[in-house]
Amino acid sequence: MRDNGVVNVGPDPLTFDDVIQVARHGAPVRLTDDAVAAMAAARQRVDELAESPTPAYGISTGFGALATRHIDPELRAQLQRSLVRSHAAGSGPEVETEVVRALMLLRLHTLATGHTGIRPVTAKTLAALLSAGITPVVHEYGSLGCSGDLAPLAHVALTLMGEGVVRDASGAVLPAAEALKQARIEPVELAAKEGLALINGTDGMLGMLILAIDDLTRLVRTADVSAAMSVEALLGTDRVFAPELQALRPHPGQALSAANMTSVLRDSGIMASHRDPDACTRVQDAYSLRCAPQVAGAARDTIAHAATVAERELASAVDNPAVLADGRVESNGNFHGAPLAYVLDFLAVVAADLASMSERRTDRFLDVARNHGLPAFLAHDPGVDSGHMIAQYTQAAIVSELKRLAVPASVDSIPSSAMQEDHVSMGWSAARKLRRSVDGLTRVLAVEVLTAARALDLRAPLEPAPATAAVAGVLGETVPAPGPDRFLAPEIDSAVRLVAEGGVVAAAESVTGPLA
Repeated sequence: MRDNGVVNVGPDPLTFDDVIQVARHGAPVRLTDDAVAAMAAARQRVDELAESPTPAYGISTGFGALATRHIDPELRAQLQRSLVRSHAAGSGPEVETEVVRALMLLRLHTLATGHTGIRPVTAKTLAALLSAGITPVVHEYGSLGCSGDLAPLAHVALTLMGEGVVRDASGAVLPAAEALKQARIEPVELAAKEGLALINGTDGMLGMLILAIDDLTRLVRTADVSAAMSVEALLGTDRVFAPELQALRPHPGQALSAANMTSVLRDSGIMASHRDPDACTRVQDAYSLRCAPQVAGAARDTIAHAATVAERELASAVDNPAVLADGRVESNGNFHGAPLAYVLDFLAVVAADLASMSERRTDRFLDVARNHGLPAFLAHDPGVDSGHMIAQYTQAAIVSELKRLAVPASVDSIPSSAMQEDHVSMGWSAARKLRRSVDGLTRVLAVEVLTAARALDLRAPLEPAPATAAVAGVLGETVPAPGPDRFLAPEIDSAVRLVAEGGVVAAAESVTGPLA
């Protein structure tokens, strides 16, 4: 829940919008009073177990395969430092700031449930990092998605200790100790169990899932608009999108996509020009046109399923051991990332298939045997000019990559920790490749929009639908009208930005009203 732009973090679940605001828009956070009370109560129980002569996992013992060793009280502070330092073992490219901020927020929420035994001061320090815009440098490799996202979260915990490397609010890279000093944040000396509480969660996987759902929700609407533009410019029919036909197969996403396409094509002069059977003798359109709602609709339903999984995870308190309401501290397996890994992989399939269909529609524009009267490759002077020939190559290269990225990570368990962690989810890897898939889908749809808009221009003097004309118009602010070949990469980049920022959907909605 937000209050004057500040996201309040308490025991109740966060919303998708809370995560987006903190991760992507830099919203500050505040721990609620009931969160502080819940953490204090759980901490009292952890302190009692820490003082007991009976070993308690994660509190007075080692971790994982080393859990059989009872740790003397005078060594427990060293135990926490050693845990965090040794687990901050990431490698490879730096993870995006929005992903790390999402991870930090989601870990803070689990701490705020009162089921981890963290001290309130430690959680408040994590909240202060988020509000100050200090982002630990986290690396791409290191998480197996079981026992949580250990390495990524350990890099965050290292920052709480005043160690490691961060980016400040301006994006500059500097030592954590220096950044904390500048922000007047005191480093934390971790107490018993706090190291585990900070690193034992599915927060990276969940954060990337929520960000991907946000992106894909926009992109599936974009796919409806781009498909409608292609149907129109390829002289296809909108009769197959009629609600009575969609009702024969009552998948909810399919009906929504068909309704969107019908809205976008409404009042099209191009469509009207060939409604007369004497003007068009084709019996039916190719699958990439006719079945667009079925594919985009299935994508919508898959995104909805993924959102349900994410909502359940947002309502979770993932830690091991967990502090229960009756005071028991119990070991558990809730950190296993399988529920998230499966849907992350599933969404990569969705991205690949949406892109594949989009590329097929683009290809039809370029082939005189299939584009119904348009010039070869939409070129100004075919033979002299190549038009959009290589733009489709770019699409094809991306689609091929997306097919490889659609191979699931979650079936590729690899044992670790001396066979204690003998089955892992690989959910972090599923999430990382999904981010690349989302980027690829964005680019493929952008090329389709760019190509369809050019084809609509070439259909003049026939008038496109007001909604598709609006999309072509906003694209035309940065992309010139059809003409002799010119440097095409900047035009593709303009279209990519328009798609990524939601401009294609916004332009269509300026005519149709909100799309589903």
